[in-house]
Amino acid sequence: MTSTLAIRRLEAAEAGDCIDGLTNLLLDCVEGGASVSFMLPLERSKARSFWQGVFDGIGRGERTLLVAEDEDGTIVGTVQLITAMPDNQPHRADIAKLLVHRQARKSGVGRQLMLAIEEEARRQQRTVLVLDTASPDAERLYERLGWQRVGVVPNYALMPDGALCATTYYYKQL
Repeated sequence: MTSTLAIRRLEAAEAGDCIDGLTNLLLDCVEGGASVSFMLPLERSKARSFWQGVFDGIGRGERTLLVAEDEDGTIVGTVQLITAMPDNQPHRADIAKLLVHRQARKSGVGRQLMLAIEEEARRQQRTVLVLDTASPDAERLYERLGWQRVGVVPNYALMPDGALCATTYYYKQL
């Protein structure tokens, strides 16, 4: 899949055209057990509302959204760079919502998205990136890409089924 994968940045004006694909991706990830802020059952309207909020943030210049599309133009992954930081942190950004469709996992989509969002952060002159994850698979990916583990917070969040889960924090200096 990685040979036919296209990664692109969505601008606010075109983001609405992708809302269905992004909604489908989010639903797939949550239904697959990903702890990404949502509980089961996740209603389609709630997922769409989430993406509309992301699009609003893009329009305000507070975040950047990248999508990975397969050869058919189907969105199989996404990641965000959140740049809305306090005045004393203009050099920092958060990485959020690395989502990869279950059918596209283990094919390099997550890796390509992370490399692309790091390059986007460099373009925006962000030199310290921070993220958190509740996924052992994501932890392995981040560590292979040179992210440094800060620590683990037990019982930080809930899995979509309601079970408590820990969250691991990472940072990377660019």
